[in-house]
Amino acid sequence: MLKKLYVVIAVLGLPGLVYAQPANPKFEYAKEEEAKKAAKLEKVEWKAGAAAGLVITTGNSETETITGTATASRRDKDNRLLIEANGAYARSTIFLANDINGNGTIDNDDEIRQTRQTTTKQWLFRSRYDRFLTTNNSLFASAAVGANQPAGKDFIANGQLGYSRTIVKNKVHEVVGEGGYDYTYENLTTAQNSDINIHSVRAFLGYKGKVSKETEVASGFELLINLNEVDLPTQTAEVGEDTRVNSATTLTTKLFKNISFRFGFTVLYDNAPAPRPGFSIPFAAGFVPPADKVDTKTEASLIINFL
Repeated sequence: MLKKLYVVIAVLGLPGLVYAQPANPKFEYAKEEEAKKAAKLEKVEWKAGAAAGLVITTGNSETETITGTATASRRDKDNRLLIEANGAYARSTIFLANDINGNGTIDNDDEIRQTRQTTTKQWLFRSRYDRFLTTNNSLFASAAVGANQPAGKDFIANGQLGYSRTIVKNKVHEVVGEGGYDYTYENLTTAQNSDINIHSVRAFLGYKGKVSKETEVASGFELLINLNEVDLPTQTAEVGEDTRVNSATTLTTKLFKNISFRFGFTVLYDNAPAPRPGFSIPFAAGFVPPADKVDTKTEASLIINFL
């Protein structure tokens, strides 16, 4: 009989996802309403929130999944600093056929074996600073470090600089555009050409709309086009060929004063992905298969705000 044990601390995550690039981007941008509020502040304002989750199954299906997120921000009249940390780890036990006698069939329990695999192992630490110039204009800088080993990336470092502009702002709709520069460093799991440097031009378009007093929808679209040649173990990507697209959509409903429910869907596209991590049996010389170009993530979570 399948036995299941679920322990949900604050967030319900859907496991089984393998990312082909850095973890889910948050697309934080300076908003007109925040800039106006900041202009009236005479003291520093702090905010903090966190979510965590654990899912365990035993029996015929054996999995363990751990997820966690924490955010903190500081804002005064002209400045905002945001710090975020998140991670996910999942392991699964799968059954494999092992035809010991070579008769082409599985005819005893000895020919059925179990193996443990890590299906998700990623973490990200990110910070962003916004300097408000006017209510509709700001300059920003961000930095991030992380890892995503199932996607073939032992270490990732990222930095961004740019300009943010509130294009449309009313009681129901808000549209924000950003442009700037992105630098990404990747240390791959492969032995050859393991250090990758990508210089890209960045464009971002974000939308937020109110469905009701307690519910809002938000969507972000980020485009990164490489400006340099990228020499990957799987291919050599010329200028413009290592294009990355990140899109995230969320629906958030406030349940209580400090608790909200959020449903989100994220699509990550990398036209020149990292090599797929190796197996217990090595790849043949000259054969380096790439990871998938497209990954998606679907999540439902409870967000708890402490400050």
